[in-house]
Amino acid sequence: MQIHIIEPLAISQDKKRELTELFNQNGHEAKFFSDRNENPREIINRSHKADIVVFGNLPFPEECVNALPDLKMVAVAFTGVDHVAVQACRNRGIAVCNASGYSTINVAELTIGLMIDVLRNVTRLDPVTRNGGTKEGFVGFDLSGKTVGIIGTGAIGQRVASLLKGFDCTILGYNKGRQPADDSLGILYTSMEELLMKSDIVTLHCPLNKMTRGLLGEEEFSLMKNSAYIINCARGPIINTEALVSALKNGDIAGAGIDVFDSEPPLDLENRLLKMENTVVTPHIAFATKEAFIRRADIVADNILSWIDGSGKNVIV
Repeated sequence: MQIHIIEPLAISQDKKRELTELFNQNGHEAKFFSDRNENPREIINRSHKADIVVFGNLPFPEECVNALPDLKMVAVAFTGVDHVAVQACRNRGIAVCNASGYSTINVAELTIGLMIDVLRNVTRLDPVTRNGGTKEGFVGFDLSGKTVGIIGTGAIGQRVASLLKGFDCTILGYNKGRQPADDSLGILYTSMEELLMKSDIVTLHCPLNKMTRGLLGEEEFSLMKNSAYIINCARGPIINTEALVSALKNGDIAGAGIDVFDSEPPLDLENRLLKMENTVVTPHIAFATKEAFIRRADIVADNILSWIDGSGKNVIV
């Protein structure tokens, strides 16, 4: 099999050599590309004659799928696959696998970090302190004892719940079609409306799909406490951005910690979320740690070899 890794996976040269040797030992050939290019024609060029194509969150539209007659598998080095033309792959019998689980730990940890940041004004106080200021006007709030609503209680949501136990938080959960939570996590399942009304912090950990796009809008923000915070380390379009800006501006909610947006960073500097004082923003980095990238590479390699031998792991299509 010809395996083309068409964008960098943020791994060391030693790890690349390790993967190359692993594929070679199993009778396959790997080709790595050292830069990222979102142009569909370049994606097609890099994927030419590949049986298996590997990429992270690089857009892989229907145009690319249909232009690659040799393509048999798409190995997505990412958890979400909303950037992939999955239906086009399904139509052509092309397998799609994701790297489920590689970022569970680090996304959950940044989620907690953003909670602490918005409650304790960490980011806002850094320049204040450097410029000779004091805590005046910046006294924050405990995370301990707060009610946290988790929308989406898959692996990441459950990891967040596990971490929140150490802060003695009351944890509410909303997840369609889920059975009652494992008592050890302490998640109390409720309706979306009740979760929004009761939570001091609402954190999103659901996938982006037709059901969740625009899940939180004007009506949902109106249900929240004006002292509540929203955290989004899932996908930007799950929240209606204009409704969020309005809620932040009008004091309908107290603030937000945001790692994901309607488009990938770099953002337009006129983006109104960047101008709000009651937001903490990071450039879609929740998934990005050195340890996570090593886990991701190992999961992708395992997915490929498992699919080739017929067992299959993390198969979406």
